[in-house]
Amino acid sequence: MAAVHRIAALPGDGIGPEIMGAARELLDRIGDFEVQEHLVGGASIDAHGTALTPDVLAACRESDAVLLAAVGGPKWDSTDPEAPRPEQGLLALRKELGLFANLRPVRPSTALLDASPLRRGS
Repeated sequence: MAAVHRIAALPGDGIGPEIMGAARELLDRIGDFEVQEHLVGGASIDAHGTALTPDVLAACRESDAVLLAAVGGPKWDSTDPEAPRPEQGLLALRKELGLFANLRPVRPSTALLDASPLRRGS
């Protein structure tokens, strides 16, 4: 029997839960995963007063993978420098898990191809 992979799912805020719902549907179709959802970002601030709790960080460390949707929104915008901010959860995850990159697909604008450091596709 194949090992079940454990995934810590962090739906976050705004469109995040909708994105996570679609991701969970995909995971259900392609394999056998043990997925546990946890609060992060603004949802965690609302529930716990902080963007990332030690328990959620521990759950992420104990998982085989972490799936993070989106964090933040106008509800948590503040000029108070002491107020917790949703992105603090993302930044803490990156720091504590030793992550440094956020890879996204890149498609240069046709008008800027000659000014782009990206190679033209073949």
